[in-house]
Amino acid sequence: MIKVGIIGCGSIAQHRHLPEYQQNQETEIAAVCDINQLRADQIAKEYGAKAYYSYEELLKDPEIEAVSVCTPNYLHAPITIAALNSGKHVLCEKPMATSLEEAEQMIMASEKNGKKLMIAHNQRFVRSHEKAREILEKGELGKIYSFRTAFGHPGPETWSADGTNSWFFKKEQAFIGAMGDLGVHKTDLLRFLLGEEIEEVAAFVETSSKENATVDDTAVCVLKTESGIIGTLAASWSYVAKEDNSTIIYGEKGILRMEESPEYSLVAQYKDGSVVNYSLGQIQTNDSGGQIDSRVIAKFAECILNDEEPAVSGEEGKRSLAVIIAALKASETKKNVSLANGVLA
Repeated sequence: MIKVGIIGCGSIAQHRHLPEYQQNQETEIAAVCDINQLRADQIAKEYGAKAYYSYEELLKDPEIEAVSVCTPNYLHAPITIAALNSGKHVLCEKPMATSLEEAEQMIMASEKNGKKLMIAHNQRFVRSHEKAREILEKGELGKIYSFRTAFGHPGPETWSADGTNSWFFKKEQAFIGAMGDLGVHKTDLLRFLLGEEIEEVAAFVETSSKENATVDDTAVCVLKTESGIIGTLAASWSYVAKEDNSTIIYGEKGILRMEESPEYSLVAQYKDGSVVNYSLGQIQTNDSGGQIDSRVIAKFAECILNDEEPAVSGEEGKRSLAVIIAALKASETKKNVSLANGVLA
């Protein structure tokens, strides 16, 4: 079994990493770390692990083979690099870094030390998304014309361990708001579904609903891929009634609707009038009754045990990060921003 340490014991660790490591037969939670000592002690007791109050001390533990980095965004890069340099494999939460330079340093540390670096983009592993990619790869929709994707909910205060005082709202710790929390998931999903890179970005990135925030809470982007597919991406913390986590792909021969219907996770509507409904399980949610296994931990364990390329590598994470950084720049300059293979042109 892989002995793992979880660095940061806030909401994402409590909702995702800790329970998924616990239920995975190939991993053992050996240590947890949080600067909030009471929280670290409580989590350690709950999972039968050793408690640390600084990540540096945890990384000195020779038993730990891999770590999850579940800290505020500004700490992702320094902790990940330190962990890789300490000989640990790393699963890092998204967005992987606060700049492309940091992301590149993380990738270099992984390569230099021969350790795995995986980014926790869970939308690739949603069953409806996997099935949609399969349909698209087979060419069943013909030429793809457009897309529309959205990820919105009432905001981190509804589930963050620190509520309205959460680091999510503080630019010096978060770097970016809804676009980094939610939008980066969708940039990664679009790249996964369409099988090509985003080449050009236009965007409005605003702070409109969260009075205490110094980061964005609502963003709408127009994206163009390498082959000329255009579409929109919305990311928001202002969807107060119900979460929206839907994606629609419009093609020459039909339309794919993912996570839009409350009854079917994927609906394929074809030009000839035929409709295929797929019941493939629910997408991840913190609401009761939602999916409890994002499959991220399982994929991370597999890549270590089988010595394989991570399902979402550091390079993949960097390219998805580049799109949201381009969106910020586009909003600030009021000009379209071009990308080339995960780098701002």
